[in-house]
Amino acid sequence: MRKEQKDFILATLDENRIMAIATVRRDGAPQTTIVGFAHDGLVLYFFTDRAGQKATNIAHDDRVSVAIGQDRADPLSIRALSLGGNALLVEDDAEVEHARKLFLRKFPERAALGLPDRRFAVLMRVTPEVISAIDYSKGFGNAELTKVSGADLEDFVEAHRRHWVGRD
Repeated sequence: MRKEQKDFILATLDENRIMAIATVRRDGAPQTTIVGFAHDGLVLYFFTDRAGQKATNIAHDDRVSVAIGQDRADPLSIRALSLGGNALLVEDDAEVEHARKLFLRKFPERAALGLPDRRFAVLMRVTPEVISAIDYSKGFGNAELTKVSGADLEDFVEAHRRHWVGRD
């Protein structure tokens, strides 16, 4: 992925706090809901109800589609992302704590609430495979699709390799 495109994607993730996430129900139909998210590079995190439909759907089929953006008065200032990837239930305590810190930076007003009770809520990690960067400043409807490579996720993987072995 080009540096300019990655910078655009990261800036768009930084500017937004909610996303629409579509999962696949057992009957094959899509289900879309809105959730708050935090990110570590290109990797997204969100909490959801352990017994809820999103967690059930992801356990059955880990493919997800995500849309991130916001309404703008000037349509030519629209910046958004659409991505396809896979979601995974995160059970590792160290990674959950890492994600909690990311959430508190993104949602400082939630500090008093603490982490969702893990008996009832789970952390999900979304790893994108393709990202469409939507930038109407380059023309109405402008979107640039790119595949996410291992090199694009290298910073995340390397940071967590240290974190997972207790050096972070």
